[in-house]
Amino acid sequence: MARAPRSTAKKQPRLRALPGRASTPAPVRRDADDEAALTYARGVLEAEARAILGVTDRLGDAFLRALKLVRDCPGQVVVTGMGKAGHIGQKLSSTLASTGIRSVFLHPAEAVHGDLGRVGPGDVILALSNSGSTEELLRLLPLFKRMGTPVVALTGDADSPLAKGAEVVLDIGRIEEACPMGLVPTASTAALHAVGDALAMTLLRSRPFGRDDYALLHPGGKLGRSVLRVFELMRTGPANPLVLDTARLSLAVVVMTNTPGRPGAACVVDRDGKLEGIFTDGDLRRLVERGHTDFEVPVREVMGKRPRCITPDTLVLTAAAQMRELKVDQLPVVDVEGRAVGLLDVQDLLAAKFV
Repeated sequence: MARAPRSTAKKQPRLRALPGRASTPAPVRRDADDEAALTYARGVLEAEARAILGVTDRLGDAFLRALKLVRDCPGQVVVTGMGKAGHIGQKLSSTLASTGIRSVFLHPAEAVHGDLGRVGPGDVILALSNSGSTEELLRLLPLFKRMGTPVVALTGDADSPLAKGAEVVLDIGRIEEACPMGLVPTASTAALHAVGDALAMTLLRSRPFGRDDYALLHPGGKLGRSVLRVFELMRTGPANPLVLDTARLSLAVVVMTNTPGRPGAACVVDRDGKLEGIFTDGDLRRLVERGHTDFEVPVREVMGKRPRCITPDTLVLTAAAQMRELKVDQLPVVDVEGRAVGLLDVQDLLAAKFV
């Protein structure tokens, strides 16, 4: 059988998506069920927002008493709660600890099996329970009373057994849950969470706790880097490349090469250690390109004069932005008297993941 003649038309090339480039998503078609789901989800958010706003009018004298108890606590703040309220309590304890208030979370069920030893004289108890009838918490109330530790109850029922056994009651009121069955803790836990944050942040505002204190407690991750100071990264001592302004250029090159970490720059100082200039690898290359190869000249004749510099207390984020703006790899660090006390190198920023 004869073959069909081959088409002479050119084949259109197949289009392939470039790696790393997402195509524009097609618009999603929503049916009635989709729209109903979105409407309900928005209703959940609105219910939780209403619950939080509804508590604002309930803050009053009881909140101030709780604030004073925690602020003046000579021991630690012990946060306790079961189930969802317990998870909120763990977050509250973590927030308090991260802002300089000693705090631990006590699991009520584990407390009666030895963990009650975490509680001691001078402590304050923050007990979270929306119903105020959590059995595991109620078992602890007589023990807390015997130990002399005051209890602050965060609850949705001011007439509950937990509230009656507490010294201070922060009442969030009865809250309708954002749940089809009206049972799953949602809006109530949002309100408990918000009141806990209000207490923690008001405590933070009333105490001498600044950025440096916060940095000390958050050394890792993005939070730690955001408050890191230059003195914590800069090169000092033998790693700080210093050369006198009267020294020969050859000595400056030796200092740049032999200084630990090989910073690629030397800070030029006078006899009092005050910064006069800087000489870098880039300066050396430009000299050679122009045919200036006399290494016996004093370094002060070829150094960069009046270099931009920073202080040890400068935020590293600020210093990094300055280096990017100036397009330099090093910044001298000077004290209040202008003495070169260190050097910040771009390699230090890379190691600390600032660039």
